Amino acid sequence: MISYILRRLITAVLILLGASFLVYLMTAVSGDPLWDLYGNPNAQQLIPARVEALNLDTPPVLRYFTWLGGALGCLVPFADTCSLGVSREGQEVTSLLSFAMGQTIMLVTIGTILAIVVGITLGIVSALRQYSGLDYGITFLTFLCFSLPSFWLAVLLKEVAAIQFNDFLQNPSLSIGALLAISVVAGLIWFLVSFGRMRTRILMGVLGFVVTFGIIYFVLATNWLAHPFLGIPLIALTGILVAVTATVLMAGLRNKRALYAGLATVVVGLVLYFPVQALFVGGGLLTLLALVVVMILVGVGAGYVAGGYDRGQSARVGGVTGFFVALLIILDRFMQSWPDYVNSGHIRGRPIATANSSTPGLSGDFWITGLDRFTHLLLPTICITLLALASYSRYSRASMLEIMGQDYVRTARAKGLSERTVVMRHAFRNALIPLATLVAYDIGGLIGGAIITESVFAFTGMGQLFIQSVRNVDPNPVMGVFLITGIVAMVFNLIADLVYSVLDPRVRVKA
Repeated sequence: MISYILRRLITAVLILLGASFLVYLMTAVSGDPLWDLYGNPNAQQLIPARVEALNLDTPPVLRYFTWLGGALGCLVPFADTCSLGVSREGQEVTSLLSFAMGQTIMLVTIGTILAIVVGITLGIVSALRQYSGLDYGITFLTFLCFSLPSFWLAVLLKEVAAIQFNDFLQNPSLSIGALLAISVVAGLIWFLVSFGRMRTRILMGVLGFVVTFGIIYFVLATNWLAHPFLGIPLIALTGILVAVTATVLMAGLRNKRALYAGLATVVVGLVLYFPVQALFVGGGLLTLLALVVVMILVGVGAGYVAGGYDRGQSARVGGVTGFFVALLIILDRFMQSWPDYVNSGHIRGRPIATANSSTPGLSGDFWITGLDRFTHLLLPTICITLLALASYSRYSRASMLEIMGQDYVRTARAKGLSERTVVMRHAFRNALIPLATLVAYDIGGLIGGAIITESVFAFTGMGQLFIQSVRNVDPNPVMGVFLITGIVAMVFNLIADLVYSVLDPRVRVKA
């Protein structure tokens, strides 16, 4: 294994060196870095200064090795020898990269995670209900998302989910006719995606109508959009649903002790609800992380105390439940600051942002700034998630269908194992193997920047830095973006190869 990793790393370094040499030469000969100075009244002073700063009086080949020497200095930790050159404007490329990477990571991280989780979930569910109404509905949704141009979807989200929704927030009300129409459509969707006998599907459609009508009526009647809340009742209800769902997926409802562990974790979270409110005053990110860790430990501890024939299952159910209960408590605290944020002078009742990563001039505590960051990331995250989940859904569906037809799955069923055990323990893990490569490629590509999404939502990330540098014939920032993206892509491809052997014992990386 070690020799294999070393060989892969040596090969990756050689590939990166060769590719960086070609990219540098192509950028250097693609245009004139001095083009914007011709005709400038101060050209006689500005041109020599830029030639000296960018070392333009040296041939491109020699310039590349000068750049490479500075880049190799980044391998020495704490030596302050890292230098990727300067841009045309005289800014350090390392500073440009640090800011651009922060913007890109902030922009794509949540969207990518949601796309992976939601896409794989939809694909697995679609495979398990092949040729059902749910399968056709998911297939239509994923192909629709896959076909949408990213620039059109981003502009549509800005118009509907930001501008029109902000207008709706000024006077959040619906007529009875509109409320009934929305509920009927929701009930019809529930009917189409449900499965089983016709009576069961009709009952699911009626349930969808009633639930949708009740939720919308509750939101409008309580003015929930202006003063959102969860409180003890909604946290308790949602926590119980999480505990039951986690038990069904991880242990099965026959394992009552696992269910008791999840429910006990919910009770502990409700008990801690009021004490942690005092900790939230003046708290920050560390306070939130501490709460999440504590609730996970409480859940794991509750699982081991509950015991049963498999303490590991109970501990996992309790840990997952504790994680989500902590998130619900944190979400409730953010909701408490929502009215102050919306009514501030910089927001003026229009919270959903359409551009930039934060509101200029807005100041406040951790909760206000967190809400501001959330409202600015909401639309880009939705855009990236919708565009990316289609491929994950289709790959996971095809992989799951192939796995469910394997001999060992039929053997597991013949042995009398429950369908949950067959799917979650035997099929799901192996179905993830083809996705490991896809996830690795996507993460490496996303670090390079979501160029169109960054442009529409005015994020100055890696994609925008790369495009602007190419247009300006500015080789040093181009090489900085290429270096970061190349390293990340190669590292994640190596990780994908190693993950193969973890996901499937039949696959082993040999030296």
